[in-house]
Amino acid sequence: MNALDTMRALASKGEVLQIPAGELIFSSGSTGDCMFGVLEGSVELSWNGEAGQEIIQAGDVFGAGALVTPEHRRYGNAKALSDCQLLVMNREKFLFAVQESPMFAIELLGSIDQRLRQLKDCTKVS
Repeated sequence: MNALDTMRALASKGEVLQIPAGELIFSSGSTGDCMFGVLEGSVELSWNGEAGQEIIQAGDVFGAGALVTPEHRRYGNAKALSDCQLLVMNREKFLFAVQESPMFAIELLGSIDQRLRQLKDCTKVS
C-alpha cells in the first residue's frame, strides 16, 4: 500500500473536497489547522509573491505545517490547476492514519524529501 492508497482508504471515512480548476485552496498568511492529500488532480503551490512555485500531484500532501505548529499561518498559496479531489486531514486524522499504517508516515516523508531535493536542484540552475 502506498501513500495514495492510504489516502484513498481514509477518504472513505473522511472529509473530501471537490475543488474546481483555478480555485484558491488557501492563501499566504491564512490560519490553517489541516493538511491536504491530493487524491486526484494537480495543485500549484507558490510563495514569495510567485517567486517560488511547485506543482504537486495525486499521492502528495501539502499544508502539513498546520499539523505541527499551533495557530499555523500558511506560508504560501495553494491553487487547483485542474479539477481536484482533496482529502482533508486534521491532526487527529493524520495520527490515526500513521497508527493504522506506519508506512504512510515513511512514504510521506520520502515524498516531501524528494520534493525538497527537486526544489533545491531548481534553485541551483537559476
